[in-house]
Amino acid sequence: MLFEGLGFHYIGPIDGHDLGELISVLEEIRQIKKGPVLVHVITKKGKGYPPAEAMPSLFHGIGPFDATSGEPVTSSGPGRITCTEVFSSTLLDMAGKDIRIVAITAAMPEGTGLVRFAEAYPQRFFDVGIAEQHAITFAAGLARRGFKPVAAIYSTFLQRAYDQVFHDVCIENLPVVIALDRAGLVGADGPTHHGLYDVAYLRHLPNMVVAAPRDENELRDMLLSAVNYSRPVAIRYPRGTCPGSDASQRPSREIPLGAAEVLREGADVAIIALGTMVMPALIAAGDLEKSGIKASVINARFAKPLDRDCILTHASRAGRVVTIEEGALPGGFGSAVLELMEEHALRCDVKRIGVPDRFIEHGTQAELRSALGLDSAGIEETVRLFVERNARRNPACLRQAGQGELYK
Repeated sequence: MLFEGLGFHYIGPIDGHDLGELISVLEEIRQIKKGPVLVHVITKKGKGYPPAEAMPSLFHGIGPFDATSGEPVTSSGPGRITCTEVFSSTLLDMAGKDIRIVAITAAMPEGTGLVRFAEAYPQRFFDVGIAEQHAITFAAGLARRGFKPVAAIYSTFLQRAYDQVFHDVCIENLPVVIALDRAGLVGADGPTHHGLYDVAYLRHLPNMVVAAPRDENELRDMLLSAVNYSRPVAIRYPRGTCPGSDASQRPSREIPLGAAEVLREGADVAIIALGTMVMPALIAAGDLEKSGIKASVINARFAKPLDRDCILTHASRAGRVVTIEEGALPGGFGSAVLELMEEHALRCDVKRIGVPDRFIEHGTQAELRSALGLDSAGIEETVRLFVERNARRNPACLRQAGQGELYK
């Protein structure tokens, strides 16, 4: 009656696994010439394959699996864990120490790694269904009442809740942590699932902090820090194996808000990398040194706020800056660095490396990073050509308003 009241011709429910009945119904409704038609078809995910019927969530987006048992086949190797698993275990540990921490997801408890949290703390776990907008507003309400909500949402799906992040979280400056899973290139799901735009659509919102860890330990540190910053924070991390996940774990420690990390010093060019691009940037810097180019490598950690002193000091020393991000170039991290230099009237040669202004199609993460020049080989080549082409320019980065003195 609901759909009939809205003006639909309602047909159903019918068994979607009965092909004969389904074809018959579809042929019949072709005769309806006026008005919209709604056909209610009931199906069962994984129908006909017992493992898929028993584990529908797992088989929603399955990778390689054993056909007999239905168990996934992992190729990560011993000691290698995913960023989702790091987030899951860290949040679980933190929740055991602070009863104010609650977890929220939008119909993705398995995908965001919150199943264990739900089992351990069922009264502090909330699955709001496919309603990212409600997830964020609900998190804002919980934060207003003194809780520490962590909303785990895929980067591409948070786009649905932009208004709520703006109105309900940022304007109120509430301590909501948004865990942006699948940030960057996700590979096989294609253009709808790449998490390439979160930096651009979040960093311009007042009060918002946007962070990206370079490895497993830093992801743990950032989650601990975000809960303690007492303001809106988004942490972006990639799909798949966490960089540095074979490194020994250490106790989590808080990162000062906006603090970058200098990993390597070099006088010829300053490479400022964000998140997943830090490791390949370090490898590229090692290869560049073999050809006589000495590069500084800075782990930015934050797309907002930027470590102004660190970035401006290294930019002024080298006179050449390369920013690297696994995200959209328009309005992204590199744009933030350019804005910082414009604000301080620094004239430098700048090259931004990231994802161009087009939709990125299907492919593995490795294939796409290679095609976009976001692997160590692509970064090394881009930086080397950039330095060589600018070798005859003034090596100092000048302040237009300060008679040429270096930034201090």
